[in-house]
Amino acid sequence: MLHSYDVSTGVDGPGTRFVAFLAGCPLRCLYCHSPDTWYRRSGTPATGPGLLAEIRRYERFLKVAGGGVTISGGEPLQQPAFVAEVLRGCKEMGLHTALDTSGFLGAKAGEALLDAVDLVLLDIKSGDPRTYRTVTGTGRLAPTVRFAHRLADRGTPIWVRFVLVPGLTDDPANVDAVAAVAASVPTVERVEVLPFHRLGAAKYAALGLPFPLADTPPPDGALIDRVRAQFRDHGLPAV
Repeated sequence: MLHSYDVSTGVDGPGTRFVAFLAGCPLRCLYCHSPDTWYRRSGTPATGPGLLAEIRRYERFLKVAGGGVTISGGEPLQQPAFVAEVLRGCKEMGLHTALDTSGFLGAKAGEALLDAVDLVLLDIKSGDPRTYRTVTGTGRLAPTVRFAHRLADRGTPIWVRFVLVPGLTDDPANVDAVAAVAASVPTVERVEVLPFHRLGAAKYAALGLPFPLADTPPPDGALIDRVRAQFRDHGLPAV
C-alpha cells in the first residue's frame, strides 16, 4: 500500500529526493505526526512497477540534482517484498536509495532488500527500554539495536534520527543511552536531532483521535544544543 509520495530537497537523504510514504506501522509513537499512515487500509493499492514508473518520470532530474529515492512510512518494512522490488528497480536506474525505518521490523529486511539500500535513516526512539515502550506504545528497543549492528556488519551507512520531546525523551540519561547505542555502530555517519512539533495535530482532529502531546511545547534552543552536545561528547557528528 502506498500512502503518498513527494519530491523534496535535503530532508530524507542527500540531494533532492523522491520520497514514497508507505501505509502501515506497528508502533504508535506519542509524537507521531502522521497517524493517517498507521493502517495499511488507509493507503492506495500500488504495484512495484507502477511506483517505479512514477519515479522514472523524475529520474533525470534526481540524477542532475545529486539526489535519489527514499522509502519511508508508516513503516516500510511492513511491506518488505514491495520495498525490495522498488529499491532494486531504483538501483537499476542508477539512483541513490535510502530506507527510513524505526528498525523495529529489521528482521523482515532480507539480504536482497538490503543489497539495494545505499543509506538507512534509523529512527532510535529512546535509549532506555522503558522509555522506548512509553514512546511507542508497543515497541522494544532490542530489535532496532540488532538491526543497526546487522547494517554495520554489511558496511551500510546509517544516519540516526532522534526526536527530542521535552518531558519524554529529553532526560540526559536517556539521551546518553541513545548516544551509546549509536556510538557502538561503526557505520553511523551522523545523528539528526529532530525537535518535536505539533504540526500533525490537525490530522488527529480530522481522524477523531486525541493528540497525546497536545500540551507539550517544542524544545527550546538551549535544550536542542544540550542534546546535540551530548551526542558530540560520544564522538558523533550531530545536527
